[in-house]
Amino acid sequence: MDARLNYFASPAAGKALKYFMSAGRELKESPLPPTTQELVALRVSQINGCAACIDMHTKEAAAAGETSVRLNLIAAWREATVFTEPERAALALAEQGTRVADAATGVSDEVWAYAALHYDEEQLASLVLLVSFMNSVNRLNIITRQPAGDYKAGQFH
Repeated sequence: MDARLNYFASPAAGKALKYFMSAGRELKESPLPPTTQELVALRVSQINGCAACIDMHTKEAAAAGETSVRLNLIAAWREATVFTEPERAALALAEQGTRVADAATGVSDEVWAYAALHYDEEQLASLVLLVSFMNSVNRLNIITRQPAGDYKAGQFH
């Protein structure tokens, strides 16, 4: 499968994406735990069906020491016993923040309060930015049918 568009071959798109992707790199340095970041990025990408991001975040998480059990169970995290309460709170917020059209109300007060029990304001801000960023990247990849499977952990670092 070939991508419909090579963003970096376009001077305008390449310039815009340079700044856009720098925001993603800044998020990696946020106070949100790295494991949580990868789990959230992966779950958002699963919901949106972004193969390129699923490929990337599965491999990045594995390279960072994430277990195959947890990676395989992320799509069914509610029934899985391998996720911590803070991770569950982040995943719930990520799902509602991604499915805004389905929920019609966005993130519920209950889900927000659950996340606020486990994360401080700076971490919550990072979580919201990460969910929003991943939804944007997913759309960029899906619209142009970016292929998946060849990503190598650390490729964009």
